[in-house]
Amino acid sequence: MNIVEASTEARDEAINSLFVPFKYKTLELRNRIVMSPMTRYFSPDGVPGEDVEEYYRRRADGEVGLIISEGAFIDRPTARNVETVPSFAGDALPAWGRIGRAVSESGARMIPQLWHVGGHRDFNYPNSSCGDELESPSGLIGPDASGGRTMTADDVDDVIAGFTSAALDAQRLGFAGVELHGGHGYLFDQFFWEETNKRNDRWGGRSVRERTLFAREVVRSVRSAVGPDFPILLRISQWKTAFYDAKIAGTPDELQEWVGPLADAGVDIFDCSTRRFFEPEFGGSSLNLAGWVRKITGQPTITVGSVGLNTHLYQDFETGELSAPTPWTIREVARRLENEEFDLVAVGRSLLADPGWVRKVKARDFGALRPYSVELMKTLV
Repeated sequence: MNIVEASTEARDEAINSLFVPFKYKTLELRNRIVMSPMTRYFSPDGVPGEDVEEYYRRRADGEVGLIISEGAFIDRPTARNVETVPSFAGDALPAWGRIGRAVSESGARMIPQLWHVGGHRDFNYPNSSCGDELESPSGLIGPDASGGRTMTADDVDDVIAGFTSAALDAQRLGFAGVELHGGHGYLFDQFFWEETNKRNDRWGGRSVRERTLFAREVVRSVRSAVGPDFPILLRISQWKTAFYDAKIAGTPDELQEWVGPLADAGVDIFDCSTRRFFEPEFGGSSLNLAGWVRKITGQPTITVGSVGLNTHLYQDFETGELSAPTPWTIREVARRLENEEFDLVAVGRSLLADPGWVRKVKARDFGALRPYSVELMKTLV
């Protein structure tokens, strides 16, 4: 056996780490693989139908441990920007209840991702708006930076109440927790980022710690409502849609100022969105964002970004070509998981392409994995 063969064999052995059960508070998972939240535009008037239920059930049948739903809008007129993205309020709630039960019956757990886009339009639908005015903490980011307004104190209170109400609905419907979407340039992120948060009231501030106040208040309100044991996840990212080089934290110390207060407020698990999980977050260390957040806060983290594929998401949009399955990324993410750099591994496009991805990885049947293309976003598979 040569060195390359030995290395591959050792990394294949590390894949076992993906299939170790996970438990935190009331969240118990059969393995460490998470279906990442992915917007799909299949819910007319915000209500997911039987086709959406079947879409999630198939991934649960494929032995995913945890499914985090596509972003679902809270009960706030300006929270949504496209009519075919689901709501998590009103007429949509019975449908979500059915979806959650279907996933549980297949052995997985499910968490809804609660969403408010703020002043961010959808890059697939740049002229779409479902509210009379888009809310923004200080201004807009994205392709259209006109027509927004700054949120008032009453707006902030109403949004906090909207997230809290949605979290209570998730708990009532039997979901395993909730995730707040705090990344990618959406509402929470617009408060975090100094380029968009120019407020001079209590919701602004010169330091990132000060700019976490809005998120902290949402987390505290949700925690007070759902109790101490219902898991609260928060998705964060450095990058923004169309602003891929943006950074909230340029150093580990700045990251501490950002995520430390959020952990203190009650975030249980950080979902750390990166475009490529294998790229280091800061110089001098191989740790990615999930690795650094776990090291700083001591809380469980989820890593994500090009797991199982050879291209990042927006490269797929730019080229339209197939993204081939890439086993070395699976072996590498498993190695890092085995080394306890993070706790869970989120898989996005690979699970869109192949509902049986988890079983094939477990069997090391890498040759049977399906490639991904953006055309799959337009169909149910």
